[in-house]
Amino acid sequence: MIFNEIDKIKGIPPKLVPKFTKLVGNRYADVLLHIPASAIDKRKVFPVADAPVGARCTLKVRIVNHRAPRPRSRAPWKIDTTDGTGELTLLFFNTSAWIEKKYPVGTELWVSGQIEGLLTEKQIVQPELTDGTTPLKEVAKLWPVYPLTAGITQNMLYKATASCLETLSKETAKDWLSPALLEHKKWPHYKEAIHKAHNPEDIMDLDHQSPARQRLSFDELLAWQLALLQARQLCKKEPGFQHIAKYDLFNKLQQSLPFTLTADQQKAIQEIHTDMCLEEPMLRLVQGDVGAGKTLVGLSAMLLAIDNGSQAAMMAPTEILAIQHYEGAKKLLEPLGLRCALLKGKMKAKEKRETLEALANGDIDIIFGTHALIQDKVTFNRLTLVVIDEQHRFGVEQRLALTSKGLHPDVLVMTATPIPRTLSLTAYGDMDTSLVKEKPPGRTPITTTVMTQEKIDSIAGSIERIIAKNEQVYWVCPLVEESETADLTAATERFEYLNNMYPNQVALLHGKMKPTEKDAVMTAFKEGEYRILVSTTVIEVGVDVPQSTTMIIEHAERFGLAQLHQLRGRVGRGALKSYCILLYTAPLSHMGKERLDIMRQTEDGFLIAEKDLELRGPGETLGTQQSGHVTTRIADIMEDRELILEARQYAKEILSKPLTAEQKQSLEFLLQLFNKQDAARLLHSG
Repeated sequence: MIFNEIDKIKGIPPKLVPKFTKLVGNRYADVLLHIPASAIDKRKVFPVADAPVGARCTLKVRIVNHRAPRPRSRAPWKIDTTDGTGELTLLFFNTSAWIEKKYPVGTELWVSGQIEGLLTEKQIVQPELTDGTTPLKEVAKLWPVYPLTAGITQNMLYKATASCLETLSKETAKDWLSPALLEHKKWPHYKEAIHKAHNPEDIMDLDHQSPARQRLSFDELLAWQLALLQARQLCKKEPGFQHIAKYDLFNKLQQSLPFTLTADQQKAIQEIHTDMCLEEPMLRLVQGDVGAGKTLVGLSAMLLAIDNGSQAAMMAPTEILAIQHYEGAKKLLEPLGLRCALLKGKMKAKEKRETLEALANGDIDIIFGTHALIQDKVTFNRLTLVVIDEQHRFGVEQRLALTSKGLHPDVLVMTATPIPRTLSLTAYGDMDTSLVKEKPPGRTPITTTVMTQEKIDSIAGSIERIIAKNEQVYWVCPLVEESETADLTAATERFEYLNNMYPNQVALLHGKMKPTEKDAVMTAFKEGEYRILVSTTVIEVGVDVPQSTTMIIEHAERFGLAQLHQLRGRVGRGALKSYCILLYTAPLSHMGKERLDIMRQTEDGFLIAEKDLELRGPGETLGTQQSGHVTTRIADIMEDRELILEARQYAKEILSKPLTAEQKQSLEFLLQLFNKQDAARLLHSG
């Protein structure tokens, strides 16, 4: 019952059920996870005569008179009440005669609200009313305050929650946490923890660090970790392709490079090669800071696959990135006798047919492409490695579709978004992780300056000197509001302003353009047809334009740190001295100043990511499109960092030994509670 989808629920009018489910979730269990953010204290009970002015009080009174406002008046409706010790006036705005019908003279009521004192009387504005026959203990208590949406009231949530708590009390699942852990942590049973979250007995019960809230946070993180670890175990059960440690091609590549690989690159490559030589399929995440050379790490894995007589595929989120990877690999690998190919959406029929035939015959060693690689007609001769760039841009289904084309191939995922460790454990906990922080030689530091928006004219004028050196400029306009139209307007206006100063040297890139149009503009800029690219935030991560040396970002205070770091990483891709100018609009908030100061002080993406998580929270640190990875209902990724590690360790212990039927039942209940139904089914079948 508790995991059924909500069709009707106590306290919610049927027509409001869609709004209600949008707020809390579509299952009865989701109501229990919609926990209050604060509470109203109605425990101070006084007679009218003793009720202190300025305090929130609960009083029992009898209605003696109604005073309706004059027609079309904005005055409040007044109800005169007494309790024998004194008189109290209740004031209601925006009400009508229905109130007199519902609460006629002589009615006894519990009233709660802040006492206001006039010269000769006491009053409460917009008090909360409860039937006078209700027992005192059900009135004079802490009343939870829930997050709401238009049309849904606190009273509706009280009734819905009470109904779901009653259903929970009949559940038979035993506690999934051991008595020893509960005793050590001083945590309550799961039913008691959920009950206390909705019925706090003390203000401290609402604190995130309270035993009940910490217990529920741990439960949520444990459900995450169990799901991730089970997915990993399932992957390991599949017979992978065991590569043999052959490094002929990789050694030749290293000898051809005009530089030495960094220590971070070498360590990541060693970890990947070790994984590839195991029987089970690899699932590894490479986190490379902007410009840290993670592409070479990916190529090293491909060379090991090819040395084993196999094929490798690399999937990028956009065509321009796929082309860039292909062209870069071709320069490095074709001299070694390898055959690289590109599969993209728009190709001549003959060219596409020949590419697909060569891929199926094994005449192609490495194929680069976008989601076009997972189309049904694409077949491989012997695919044993899949490299995925910018994992968050692909769904799990897309990844599985590509891996199903091989012999349970090894999977290497690469991202240029540095992710704090605790967040990485929650978002990518099913993957082993390699970090590539150190920048390769030849990358010059980027000088970052922070200036007021008022300096735009002088900055625009100084671009002339950059163009004279045959260098290029990015000029980024922010999302002005949650509207693509406003976003486009800001960029278009800046484009026209700069185009007047530098005719035929400015290009425009924005979110409303078709993918082919975006690619054409980006390609033209990359090939030097334009000197200035005015863009919204759609500049592709990873696109290399070595002649771009200046990044100007308007209204930088509106961006998150991670996004500013990614944008800054579009310059400084070569040996030329590069600059990033962050423009802000005064006055700057304390957080805005702190963010821009961090950008000025460091280029360390991992440090910036930690700070971004601290300032903005997990959803925004991963970026809007990625926030689905870590959407927690109760746990706080920042506050509960230690709990994440503890939950992961506990999940490992649970899955390390056979489970009894009772343990399976309780863990399935936990996984379903936190919407991990697939993991619950996997546990049941395993």
